Amino acid sequence: MIGIARGLKIRCVAGGHVEGTVLIGGQSFRVMGTAKDALAQFKDKIIGTSRKGSIHDVILRKLINDCGLGDSIKIKNFDWADFILDAMMDGEVDGACGTPPLAVLAARQGAKIILPPCKTWPFNPSYGIIATERLILESPCLLEDFLNLHEDACNLLREHPEEAARRVHSVMKIIDENFAREVFRVSPKYCASLPDEYIDCTMAFLPALQEMGYLARDLTKEEVFYTKAIEKVHKGRHHYDSQ
Repeated sequence: MIGIARGLKIRCVAGGHVEGTVLIGGQSFRVMGTAKDALAQFKDKIIGTSRKGSIHDVILRKLINDCGLGDSIKIKNFDWADFILDAMMDGEVDGACGTPPLAVLAARQGAKIILPPCKTWPFNPSYGIIATERLILESPCLLEDFLNLHEDACNLLREHPEEAARRVHSVMKIIDENFAREVFRVSPKYCASLPDEYIDCTMAFLPALQEMGYLARDLTKEEVFYTKAIEKVHKGRHHYDSQ
């Protein structure tokens, strides 16, 4: 959305994953059922997250403000997610807000998820498929062919995570199967469709992005999303809540 507001000729043509933002704390932190209770543990402390304008940064800042904790929690942004865990282990930050892979790596160092993804911001978009308007207009068949493959991949991740983990390892040897399997377990909501819930939650970021100075103007759903292609590929109800 930031890119579109700045003139990039792109639109979101498919979904992929929701609820991929997690809040992480050390052993002294408790697992909580609400964002307010989880974040209250960080009063006068520092939370590390990815660079400003990223999905994790925006979600974290909005949650802190919505919970009335804006003056008591400091956020430290990092250009690379790898540095967040290092900073947490070194005591530079007290917790982290980031991806499921970050959560799994942190857990291996003794930290834990203190707010489940579904409680952080229900149905928040984790990733989707972006296409240029040129591709949408000039190569609709190519786009649909790609989205069919994307649909198959989402189904594999959701329905056969063990097989997906094996395939991930076969392509990227550096990622072992157990790690991939744990990542899928932390946040398993994969689907290619663009239901109203996905679109509405995405558009709900607009006020936050504007308040934080990341967006200079409003955007319409039509500027952000193109749904006709995925509606041909993925018919019927979405599968984000089917695990």
